[in-house]
Amino acid sequence: MTSITQRSGAEPRERTGAFVRPLAPEPKLSYLSRWLPGYFWQRLVRHRPPNRTHLIFALADHFEPAIVPEDGRARAPYSEQERRLERWCREYPNRFGSYRDAEGRPFVHTYFYPAEQYDQLLVARLAEHCRAGWGEIEIHLHHGVEAPDTAENTRRELIEFRDRLAQKHDCLSYRGESPQPRYGFVHGNFALANSNHGRGCGVDSEMQILADTGCYADFTLPAGAFHRAQTSKINSIYECGRPLVNRAPHRKGVDLARGRTPQVLPLVVQGPLMLDFGGRSGSRRLHIDNAALTGSNPASLHRLSLWKRAAISVEGRPDWLFIKLHTHGMDPRHEEATLGSAMQKFVRELAGGAEERNEILHFVSAREMVNIILAACDGKDGNPGEHRDYQFKRERPLASDARQREESAF
Repeated sequence: MTSITQRSGAEPRERTGAFVRPLAPEPKLSYLSRWLPGYFWQRLVRHRPPNRTHLIFALADHFEPAIVPEDGRARAPYSEQERRLERWCREYPNRFGSYRDAEGRPFVHTYFYPAEQYDQLLVARLAEHCRAGWGEIEIHLHHGVEAPDTAENTRRELIEFRDRLAQKHDCLSYRGESPQPRYGFVHGNFALANSNHGRGCGVDSEMQILADTGCYADFTLPAGAFHRAQTSKINSIYECGRPLVNRAPHRKGVDLARGRTPQVLPLVVQGPLMLDFGGRSGSRRLHIDNAALTGSNPASLHRLSLWKRAAISVEGRPDWLFIKLHTHGMDPRHEEATLGSAMQKFVRELAGGAEERNEILHFVSAREMVNIILAACDGKDGNPGEHRDYQFKRERPLASDARQREESAF
């Protein structure tokens, strides 16, 4: 009999910097029944990408220097956090700097740093790494673990961390002339907008809070294939279909389409969630690929073929494929999949073989991916890499700078 495994290696449990709490077991088929019908419908109606495609790659790194894999309640000693971060910032350019996309850009990470673990010196060092061209920092949040969080506390925590990143570290982006910093988001434990049966969040109106505080897109999904927070809507880029104050409004939504400018932010940008019927030679198991890069399941050209078949795109622009992966870069268990030879081999083959596979490769940050998505919605043609700064830009508006100088004078 064919068995089912999740290729990311993740267990259906909650993990944060606070503690690990196993979830009550449920039959695997009850989880799969949430999204398998939509999956098979997609396979029937979603056409394969055209032969010549632009592959737009982003890696959402749930970046937690304090992680202790053996004990979710613990924090690594500060000296260990410094050592991990310094080694990362030193080794990453050395190991990946020679692999470039079609525009000469390196493979970058978007570092979703946990708000509840903020440390000024550590974030300053990571921001220096990013300014050298190796990625961007956005917002990650674990909350509501020991007890359900409140809307007021969630709003406060997001605003405080947002403003620290923007004002102390010059990390976030802006849209137009508005002085409000804008950010991308990943929810710890995948429990976005209280979607995990009250665990790991507690705030039904979280999506509205994200909108109010400047979030342009959420990059949380997919969750683990057997995770309670996994939505039935998969392999999509979309606007939430229910009022943002509702619990888990992202469970349904309107797919983005060419010729229709999105009206509801934050957008939901999902990574691939695919069934793999032949990933391992001689295996009789059916594997589930949720786009997670782990030590036991690093990136490979075989997985790339699955991610491409997910065909995540803006409707009417099938030749621009958006592939959003995720990982935990500071987890020692996953080093082979982030810094190690397996990842180096994948990026080398990805970049070196793109022309042979009839692909045009673009390495982007999460922010740049959203800008290209918005450009696709507005009917832009040509090279998608030209639209990396289409709406959300790293430059602070001049009016905002003047206001800051005026405030500092008093």
